Amino acid sequence: MISRAGSGPLRRLVVLRHAKSARPPGVADHERPLAPRGRRDAPAAGRALAEADCLPDLALCSTAVRARQTWQLASAQWGTPPPVRHDPRLYAADVPDLLAAVQAVPPEIRTLLLVGHNPGLEELVLALAGDGLGDTLDRVRVKFPTSAIAVLAWYGSGWDALRPGVALLTDVLVPRGKKK
Repeated sequence: MISRAGSGPLRRLVVLRHAKSARPPGVADHERPLAPRGRRDAPAAGRALAEADCLPDLALCSTAVRARQTWQLASAQWGTPPPVRHDPRLYAADVPDLLAAVQAVPPEIRTLLLVGHNPGLEELVLALAGDGLGDTLDRVRVKFPTSAIAVLAWYGSGWDALRPGVALLTDVLVPRGKKK
């Protein structure tokens, strides 16, 4: 169950790991683009978010090319994408950096999408989830693959109140696009 210890509205943090990236020779890690599979999977992630009624009010996205491309392809599946902030702190971020970025989000945002990288995203999900529905926690512990989506729900007056262990991991999705 979601702890009612916090006061305020229900909030959702939707965590999306970037889609599968390519590894072209001589290209810096930050500049790596999506691989063909990633270009198929990112739109599938966008469709999955829409089908799960998890469209965000705001997106925070790593500045890495593969994360920005994931955001562009996923959000193109929605009628009107929300605002996005490309945040350099999200590239190669650990849990404290990711949590600091989330905690700085304005309180009027109810559903926040975070697009970034492992291992930080997986560790953030596991740190924030005090519990999970069904086998969601076990699934994240085993693997949080490219294009994976984790949905965390919690009650709070603002994002600055989000702390480890207070959220409920309600869903884990791994959408895949079809080869043409």
